Amino acid sequence: QVQLVESGGGLVQAGGSLRLSCGASGRTFSNYAWFRQAPGKEREFVAAISWSGSSTYYADSVKGRFAISRDNAKNTVYLQMNSLKPEDTAVYYCAAVKLGLGKLTLEYEYDYWGQGTQVTVSS
Repeated sequence: QVQLVESGGGLVQAGGSLRLSCGASGRTFSNYAWFRQAPGKEREFVAAISWSGSSTYYADSVKGRFAISRDNAKNTVYLQMNSLKPEDTAVYYCAAVKLGLGKLTLEYEYDYWGQGTQVTVSS
């Protein structure tokens, strides 16, 4: 059974940091991404990473503050979030695709999704 399980969410003050993890089981994936959904808003792209990790892509709103990485030996992808702002408050979802090419910043391009982890940034 294929599963993506996120962890690492929580409550943090503005300016703080959190590190999200997403462990995959059941198969390997070529590309991963993180999306987020704030209350009352649509889900949006945050960051994506290629198989080798050499290519990463970020939403403008998080560029320079967030970093996506992966450990293929552990089938795990990470999202390091620094300088957090209240507007980063959202449920963060891990997404994975079996075989993908390009930037892959759109929801429909991903085959599997995690259950989400809540990140709350207080002002």
